[in-house]
Amino acid sequence: MHVSASIVLYRTIPDELRTCLGSLLSNGIDKVYVIDNSETNQLSSVCNIDSRIEYIFNNKNLGYGAAHNIAIRKSIESGHKYHLVANPDIYFGNEVIVKIVEYMDTHEDVGQLIPNTLYPDGRLQYVVRLLPRPIDIISRRFLPANWVRKINYRYLLEFADHTKEMNVPFHQGSFMFLRTDALKRVGLFDESIFMYMEDVDLTRRIHKEYKTIFWPNVTITHAHRSGSYKSMRLLMIHITSAIKYFNKWGWFFDKERREWNREIISKYGGKI
Repeated sequence: MHVSASIVLYRTIPDELRTCLGSLLSNGIDKVYVIDNSETNQLSSVCNIDSRIEYIFNNKNLGYGAAHNIAIRKSIESGHKYHLVANPDIYFGNEVIVKIVEYMDTHEDVGQLIPNTLYPDGRLQYVVRLLPRPIDIISRRFLPANWVRKINYRYLLEFADHTKEMNVPFHQGSFMFLRTDALKRVGLFDESIFMYMEDVDLTRRIHKEYKTIFWPNVTITHAHRSGSYKSMRLLMIHITSAIKYFNKWGWFFDKERREWNREIISKYGGKI
C-alpha cells in the first residue's frame, strides 16, 4: 500500500498503545515506527507483536515533531508514498486507511488529510480550525469557557457543516495523513517547536502548495486528554511553543492568516 506511520510515546498507557497499533496493523500499513521519548524502554514489549513495527528508543524527550521527523525521514528514504502521523490515543476500524489512500491517489492536489474525528463518547471533535490569532490561544487557556464561546465558535469552525469536505490550513496533530512528496517540498516538522503548534505550522506550510483536506467519509476516535489544561508543565510548553509560532508567522500582522481565515469563514458558512 506504500503507507508508513509513526507514533510518538511518552509514558504512554500500554493498553492504549496496543489498541492504536491494532488499528494501524489491521489496516494494512506497511511500516509502523514507534518513537519512544520515555525515560525507560518498558513499552518495547508492547511493540514485539509484528515484524512491521520498528521500535526506536531515544532515552530522552526530543519533543513531538522532532521524534516524528525520525520516522518521516525513514519513510521518505524507504520510498513510501504516504506517511501517517498518529497519536497513540487514536483507534479506528478496518478499511479506513484503504479508503483514504484511494481518495489521495485520485486527488493528487491534496497534500494532507484528516478524517472525521469523534471523542470516545461519540461527540464530534473539532480537528480543523482557523489559523490561530494570539487572542484565540490566550482566551482558550486563561478565560472561563462561557466567556469565550463566540471566539471558540469561530476559531473551531463550529458553524461549518462537518458532514462535508473542507480545505482548511490547520489540522490537529492527532491524525495527519501526509503525502511524502509534499513533505519533500515544504519540509518536515519545525523542531524548534517542542510540542503544540507544530501541527498548525506544518499544515500551514503544506496548505501553501496543496489542499489540506478534512474528509468526513471515514471516521476515527481520539481520546484527546488536553494535557496542557491539566498540567502546569505542559501549559508552559504550550505557551513557549505559541510564542515561537507567532514569532515565526506574525502576532497581529499576518496578512496570509487574515486572508485565509476570511476565505474559510465565507466559504463554509460563518460570519466575518
